[in-house]
Amino acid sequence: MPELGEQIAALPMRWDDKGQVKVLMVTSRDTGRWVMPKGWEMDGKKPWRAAEIEALEEAGAKGHIAHEAIGTYRYPKIMDDGRIVPCVVRVYPMIVETLMRDWKERGERKRKWFSPKAAAKRVDEQDLAELLLTLQKKSHKEPVIRALLEQTGS
Repeated sequence: MPELGEQIAALPMRWDDKGQVKVLMVTSRDTGRWVMPKGWEMDGKKPWRAAEIEALEEAGAKGHIAHEAIGTYRYPKIMDDGRIVPCVVRVYPMIVETLMRDWKERGERKRKWFSPKAAAKRVDEQDLAELLLTLQKKSHKEPVIRALLEQTGS
């Protein structure tokens, strides 16, 4: 039985002047495809806190992150030694307040705001695409996002 990797991801989001939700994606370091800031859980840190750290390191995004995941997706993680580990990723929505001009992985990644629909077309994982598409129409209705908006007074 192959091991199953558990990862966490931040879903950095904001609303534009027209009230349309946008999600911040970054390029992966190896293939350059568009992904969410994600990584392994961190010892001694809550999963949502680890996702918040990934958003800062990979995308230079700071803001308010939900303590509850909005969903999960799976993907095959290719390890440095060539092994493929099936991973399940828990996604924590984050309302971005600040984008840093300089951040840890700035030289290794690009970042860009997309509509959830445009982001869904750029990701390889079907269940991640479906998660993004649910945000296109009713992001304010998602209980986790609604609670986050209420917390931040947005």
